[in-house]
Amino acid sequence: GGDYIKYLREVLSDDPPPVQSFPDYDLRWFENLRELELVLNEKEAEFGLSRMLAGYAFEWVSKNDPAAFDFDIDGVKRRWNTTQTDWVRSPGAAGEVGVIHTIQGYDLNYAGVIIGKDLRYDPKERKLYFDRSNYFDKKGVENNRKLGIEYSDEDILRYIVNVYVVLLTRGVRGTFVYVCDPGLREYLKPIFTQTA
Repeated sequence: GGDYIKYLREVLSDDPPPVQSFPDYDLRWFENLRELELVLNEKEAEFGLSRMLAGYAFEWVSKNDPAAFDFDIDGVKRRWNTTQTDWVRSPGAAGEVGVIHTIQGYDLNYAGVIIGKDLRYDPKERKLYFDRSNYFDKKGVENNRKLGIEYSDEDILRYIVNVYVVLLTRGVRGTFVYVCDPGLREYLKPIFTQTA
């Protein structure tokens, strides 16, 4: 509901809120993507519509090489979604990873969300920041020359945070979270591990 969405927006900020619990919602933190995948597969078998999602922090190498994997984390090898049209219901979707463009507007039963290294946390500065070197949606960082608009890393950070809020709110029954950046992991872990 609205409380969860508001909480996520505050969590993904430089000033996190007090820890909240959501007793009727299955919000879980995972240190290992293989474990997240196993639980997500169980939910897919039981409820259906359980998908893995990620921010665009991974190169889409399988687009040009269908034998390649876009993700290789903790022994989990997956590809980005192979279709843009109704990916959620497409054959094989449960074994792929959806991007913001293919999940927006859809509800899932369970969402497994990989927060990539496009969103990072600097513990010394105590700030979230956008890492341009780990962001692969070229259109997402493209300036609008016609309108004379140039997007700063701070502008794109707001966009990236919004992307992750969308991904983290797709699961109606639950959301499982895995974070790639060590600094962000340490920052978010206490918040997510105390919500269960």
